Amino acid sequence: MSPIDERGLRELMVESDDLQSDAMRTAERDLDDYVEAVLETHSGRTGSRDPGGMWPGWGKTGLVAGLAGAGTLLAAGPAAATTVDVQALQTAASLENLAVSTYKTALTLPFIGGADANAVVKAFAEKTMAQHTEHAEAFNGAVAKLGGKAQNDPNAKYAAVVQKAVPTIKGAGDVVALAISLEDVAAQTYAKNVSQVSTPELRQLFAGVAGVEAQHKAILLAVKALVDGGAPQLIALPPDAAKLPDAAGSVGFPDAYYPTDKASPVEEGAVK
Repeated sequence: MSPIDERGLRELMVESDDLQSDAMRTAERDLDDYVEAVLETHSGRTGSRDPGGMWPGWGKTGLVAGLAGAGTLLAAGPAAATTVDVQALQTAASLENLAVSTYKTALTLPFIGGADANAVVKAFAEKTMAQHTEHAEAFNGAVAKLGGKAQNDPNAKYAAVVQKAVPTIKGAGDVVALAISLEDVAAQTYAKNVSQVSTPELRQLFAGVAGVEAQHKAILLAVKALVDGGAPQLIALPPDAAKLPDAAGSVGFPDAYYPTDKASPVEEGAVK
């Protein structure tokens, strides 16, 4: 397998953290605007709050009108009128819960979180687990404000996959491969959600978090290339530039366009 320039790995980790900060900085505001617009549409109130300049030229009245046109939100109340949005948020929370659980389990293993662990891989796992926790809280926060039930359980479909895989884990490479699969499903799901939810706020939220998950996958692909290539010692920050091979940084970006064929259906993680 082709080696990878570890300088690219370090840059990916920094960019992932930056992307997470950007996504979460606007997530709460976007979700609050979305929820308030839905509730205002249902109650007939308008003009109580400016969206904060997020959407130039869109006053609250215009946003409400856009929501009504996009999702027939005047139907039978927020819960009924926003079924797809709530289900998408619940399914997203289920994927985030599973990721948190998986990274938490991985960190109990000696070669991921113990004395035998690579410091960079351990730090990545800890940081990524924290980011998934933030994502789950954001998704569930919006669900609760819309009157739905928070999804506090892991995605049942992929929880079974993880449960089956854990006993077969023999080393860091196995953990990384499993994490790649989970990050990829989340990224693909959120990328597809962008075209399924009803408002600009939710579309921006899912697009932003999809980018974070895609960065996670890219970093893990880079780590896996080094582990599979028999050079785990090159996973270090800062790297030993003199020992690094030339390029192959494209290993973290196998797709010109992010696919969505593995995306979870909107209703997959919905609370029954």
